[in-house]
Amino acid sequence: MNKALVQVKNLKKYFTVEAGMFSKKKGFIHAVDDVSFEIYKRETLGLVGESGCGKTTLGRLIIRLLEPTEGEVYFEEKNIFKIEPEALRNFRKNMQIIFQDPDASLNPRMRVMDIISEPLTTQGVLNGREKLERVKELMGTVALRESYMRRYPHQISGGQKQRIGIARALALNPKLIVCDEPVSALDVSIRSQILNLLNKLQEKLNLTYLFISHDLSVIKHISDRIGVMFLGKIVELGTTEKIFKHQLHPYTKFLLSALPLPNPHLRDREQNILKGEIPSPINLPSGCRFHTRCPYARDRCKKEEPELIKHGDHLAACHFVLE
Repeated sequence: MNKALVQVKNLKKYFTVEAGMFSKKKGFIHAVDDVSFEIYKRETLGLVGESGCGKTTLGRLIIRLLEPTEGEVYFEEKNIFKIEPEALRNFRKNMQIIFQDPDASLNPRMRVMDIISEPLTTQGVLNGREKLERVKELMGTVALRESYMRRYPHQISGGQKQRIGIARALALNPKLIVCDEPVSALDVSIRSQILNLLNKLQEKLNLTYLFISHDLSVIKHISDRIGVMFLGKIVELGTTEKIFKHQLHPYTKFLLSALPLPNPHLRDREQNILKGEIPSPINLPSGCRFHTRCPYARDRCKKEEPELIKHGDHLAACHFVLE
């Protein structure tokens, strides 16, 4: 395995919420709760889970778009939360993000050439003719015609908008890119094109990806390793092959069971459907957070929170891992 580019240690992010209109009590949403893992150089770590499990918050913490409640993130052995504001601007060249919705992430009043060159302008890297040539180079890299340079976002398609977002993320030659559900807003016919483009760019530019998605078929296609999140915790972490062939955590098993199969003869297969009470991220259940919905839960699960521990080279946070 390559050397770790990113090390996440005991990372937490809690958001304060009011308990109610007539109450002054405050609660906390445990968006990310004591998470630790590594991302290795030139790999794609897929992060998967239901909406609201904390995937996007975790991704934004890793590139310091959010400040943590507790914990540390090391990028090339530097604690990014201890970098002074003056140095942080230059350090950000190493880390970029591709947002989920290109309609929301691209300024509708800026032309394509200005959107792509904005990081270059902000960092003061290139000027004049050099900047224009760099924009042309980036557009070629993501397979966009130069004739689009003077168009506005509303004049191009969704897939082309996302290519602009990718080109903008590549402008400063980053080492890490957080891909926050970059294909979920696109038509199915366009998704494979964007995923294949990301794969080619990774190979060509030696990029490292944190790829966030709720779509397991997308995660399977692009990831080297997969982390499964549930209510702010990583409950399972392993290679893509092992996660799909032999799940250790019941939650992962249920997620995969819900994945549609491209075979009409298997449409009537019996699926494992989750039942039980859905826990609140404000009032978390005692013990294992999944025990209110887990058919395998025992008394220990209700009292004692499991730790993420190794089972070979596969990690799972479960007292009674699946055999």
